Amino acid sequence: MSVTLKDVAQAARVSVSTASRALTGTGLTSERTQQRLTRIARELGYRPNPIARGLKTGQSRLVALLVHNLTNASFQVMAEVVQARLKALNYQMLLCIGGDDAQAESDTLTTLVDHRIDGLIVVPTGKNGAQLKTLAKDVPIVCLVRRDDATDLETVLADDPQGAYLGTRHLIELGHRRVGLIVGRQDTTSGRERLSGYVRALREAGIARDDALIHAGHYVPETGASCARKLLDLPRPPTAIFVANHEATLGVLRVTAERNIAIPDDLSLLCYEDMPWFEWHRPAISIVDNGARDLANLAVDRLLHRMDKDNGNDGVREYRVGARLIKRDSCRRIDAPASAKSGKPKSSPSKSSAAKSAKV
Repeated sequence: MSVTLKDVAQAARVSVSTASRALTGTGLTSERTQQRLTRIARELGYRPNPIARGLKTGQSRLVALLVHNLTNASFQVMAEVVQARLKALNYQMLLCIGGDDAQAESDTLTTLVDHRIDGLIVVPTGKNGAQLKTLAKDVPIVCLVRRDDATDLETVLADDPQGAYLGTRHLIELGHRRVGLIVGRQDTTSGRERLSGYVRALREAGIARDDALIHAGHYVPETGASCARKLLDLPRPPTAIFVANHEATLGVLRVTAERNIAIPDDLSLLCYEDMPWFEWHRPAISIVDNGARDLANLAVDRLLHRMDKDNGNDGVREYRVGARLIKRDSCRRIDAPASAKSGKPKSSPSKSSAAKSAKV
């Protein structure tokens, strides 16, 4: 049976109200009384009920972060930043994983309402706009990484169009004319915007868009694996692949390893969003960095601003954090455009040589 505040008060032979003031640090209680009550509460194993306390104070000191997964290293960084920032302000972060699933997101939002959260940072699926709008009437909300087009919620985004443009242009400047793209779903902000940056770079270079080189899918490693196979099995496979869906990178690397494809000698590889082992990988993997740490810090800033009732309703805004290209060793210059290997093992030299000499 759990220990209640009444149990603590009885053990200390004080009133419940005195025990409450002493343990919460509010009201007029002497330091000696407060120390004695704290010691007794600890000895009895008393733990305050945050929900009950929230009902009395109007604040739960709970802020939720709802992301899709922790496969994506950017979400890991964001969770660490948000947790550290909130802890410094005496808030607890509830980390929720929605799996990029609309029903799971909806169920989580319902649960968070029951816990009377003080604020929410969410990477939305884009499928529960009505529910988010209703929740936003009572709880400050900031969308992160993606926009929910059905709402007018404050949103913090990476500059995905520019990031994808910089990455694609880098590959084109290295001489690649057949650049494969693996990107996120087109019903998401990041998926659409990264595709737009890729297309812009092709257009400026005078390269016709080839839809056979473009594959979109869910944000999971299996997307990368299946899309990589399709690209590498083309009669004229790409000489470079830009993986603009971070989770998909793991699947692409699996396929290149299975097919004994050497990076960058056989295929240049550029990925979106960083993780520590990309730099440690050999060869070190070139990336477009979306600025995950800056995104998280800005999201917390904006949420705290909206949670401060003194700020009133100053409207909602969309913020962008600049993306940057980080050049490492996984992309090489090609003097004359040539198709990448078809994915055959190196034990088949004749087929490999033929693939390398095929003109684009």
